[in-house]
Amino acid sequence: MLPPPFVAFIAPARAYPQIWRLLLGMTLIAGVYFLWMALLGGLLWLASGLEGLDVRLYTIGRGSDPWSLLLLLTTFIGMAFGAWAAARLLHRRGLRSLVGRPSVVLRDFVLGVVVMLIVGGGLGLMFLPFTPALEPATPLAVWLTFLPLALLGIAVQTGAEEMVFRGYLQQQLAARFTSPLVWMVLPSILFGMAHFAPAEMGESAWLVVAATGVFGLIAADLTARTGALGLAWGLHFANNCLAILLVSAMGGLDGLALFKLPEGAAHAEVLRPLLLADIALMGVVWAACRLWLRRR
Repeated sequence: MLPPPFVAFIAPARAYPQIWRLLLGMTLIAGVYFLWMALLGGLLWLASGLEGLDVRLYTIGRGSDPWSLLLLLTTFIGMAFGAWAAARLLHRRGLRSLVGRPSVVLRDFVLGVVVMLIVGGGLGLMFLPFTPALEPATPLAVWLTFLPLALLGIAVQTGAEEMVFRGYLQQQLAARFTSPLVWMVLPSILFGMAHFAPAEMGESAWLVVAATGVFGLIAADLTARTGALGLAWGLHFANNCLAILLVSAMGGLDGLALFKLPEGAAHAEVLRPLLLADIALMGVVWAACRLWLRRR
């Protein structure tokens, strides 16, 4: 039986639950996303010229300096617009139906941020003695200058992903299928595969997919329990802030990290225990959220 908040959350999706609409909607989301990236690439070409554009695009793809990182986060605006367009054009429902009631979203977003920073950040500090010595990455003055834009960018990036995977996709699948193996597991698998990057992660690529998929399962469960995206979004936002703005361990997206692993340390022998610890950490965060939800 579906949790009552989730029943209300998926109610708008039941009007047009056809699978062909969902498949077309996911295609539309991808199309709008890539069209938006092409538009940003065109603006970049107009601003800086064709010479060196391929190198600049590569730098943006890795987020290896402050402006490149911000531009990379900006690309997710297209994903959010795509989710809204798919819901509106193919299912006759609006933006609010994708995210939930604003008051609930705001309340649970704050809860997610607090739980992740206290529980996740606290446990992360406990793991620091077992990681290679970190080295400074971004000067504090530069970090503070870009911090407001970076926080906004990460909010956009994580919010867009939640709208697609825990909003649109999870809702439409739950409107058509009752089994959580479909509406909970399938979006989490797709979410994990969206982070498959063997060129960057090497031998750890599939473990990154697994860690991301576990987060997807946690976010899907909490969305079902709360009937809104706020809690999943808050956890996602805080987690990415820690990984992008505090300590970068993946060899990319380090353009605004305060600290990073030493050069050459981001290989399988180092990343594997860090990713396994991250999976365990997320399990503790999930348990803390479920305990709080049960008590309130």
